[in-house]
Amino acid sequence: METVIVIGAGLAGCEAAWQLASRGIRVRLLEMKPEKRTPAHHSEYFGELVCSNSLRSDQLENAVGLLKEEMRRLGSLILSCADANRVEAGGALAVDRHGFAAAVTRQIRTHANITVEAGEVTSIPPEGQVIFATGPLTSDALAEQIRALFPNSGYLNFYDAAAPIVTAESVDMQSAYMASRYGKGTADYINCPMTEEEYLAFWRALCDAQEAEVHGFEDSTVFEGCMPVEVMARRGVQTLCYGPLKPKGLPDPKTGREPYAVVQLRRDNAEGTLYNLVGFQTHLKFPEQKRVFSMIPALRYADYVRYGVMHRNTYLDSPRLLDRYYRVKGQERLMFAGQITGVEGYVESAASGMLCGLELARRLEGKQPFDFSRETAIGALALYVSNESVTEFQPMNVNFGIIPPLDYRVKGKRNKNAELSRRALAELEQQKMHSV
Repeated sequence: METVIVIGAGLAGCEAAWQLASRGIRVRLLEMKPEKRTPAHHSEYFGELVCSNSLRSDQLENAVGLLKEEMRRLGSLILSCADANRVEAGGALAVDRHGFAAAVTRQIRTHANITVEAGEVTSIPPEGQVIFATGPLTSDALAEQIRALFPNSGYLNFYDAAAPIVTAESVDMQSAYMASRYGKGTADYINCPMTEEEYLAFWRALCDAQEAEVHGFEDSTVFEGCMPVEVMARRGVQTLCYGPLKPKGLPDPKTGREPYAVVQLRRDNAEGTLYNLVGFQTHLKFPEQKRVFSMIPALRYADYVRYGVMHRNTYLDSPRLLDRYYRVKGQERLMFAGQITGVEGYVESAASGMLCGLELARRLEGKQPFDFSRETAIGALALYVSNESVTEFQPMNVNFGIIPPLDYRVKGKRNKNAELSRRALAELEQQKMHSV
């Protein structure tokens, strides 16, 4: 059986390689680290998390919670490593970044069917099965080769931003309190309340703060799900209070009332020594971040181990270029996985890699494809990305809106979402049984 080339050892590439190797298929995993790194990466590990350490909700009433459960049932490497390196975050799945990436790297490097080769890939392999999982920061040389592969199609860019990280011991806990929204899970977040006067002063400073230069950056190109906090602030004085600074469900135990605004800090490592500012992706200059964020009372003395950064993301016009298996139409030996396809988010990226690996393994084994249905989250995401009727394609997180509605009435949104998840998992089990 032939060897499959997987380019890129991020979440999607590692998941694709693992699914293939676990089925006896040999994989050459090509990764440019440690010889070369993108501006967003800092370690030598595979599966490095950049923007956040959260894999978002772990509850089945949420679409990403459903997607994670489907992946667990399909034997996901990424989810097994995430579960093993979980840090408390209420109803979300957050991980110790270092422990998680180290676990992914160890599993990949020690698998007998995976050969890891270091070095930058600058051209498209001329033959054989290839999965491109080069991420939203594909190196310039390979990006140009991919662009040339699709001469008559849009090849798009947008900008992504990462939030700052502070040390826990530098947070002024006299001005903060531990809680999770609505009391869900354990009290895992540090909450930094602000009065109306404090908030308005912070908001004005944030709106006027200096940004670092990014060639070609415009407000209209910012993806809504990862918008810099300063861009969000400029959209209106109350915008942040309905977004990352929303106080609802977070009463201050000192007063018993909800503050005017609350900045949440989420644990970033298992030891609880590092916390990231939730929703504070930013492209402000580093001194400006220090100046403006110190106006949050609990962060007046904060010690930053990483400031927020912004970087270019690249993605394909996938509805015109890819099929439901993430294969290039007309050149099916070539597949794409991860954020370069327009799936948005860590979990979604890993899910696309999983589907690529599973379906390619089936083909190489001479078996019928899984053809995950639209009722499942993993299938709905692939079918959305490859849906030619989507005219203005934008990066997409998994959501219940891309899954067909129930054909019967269920009262209450949470109950309806839970029932959609129940149906999806039942459908997944049926597909697994019929595909043996």
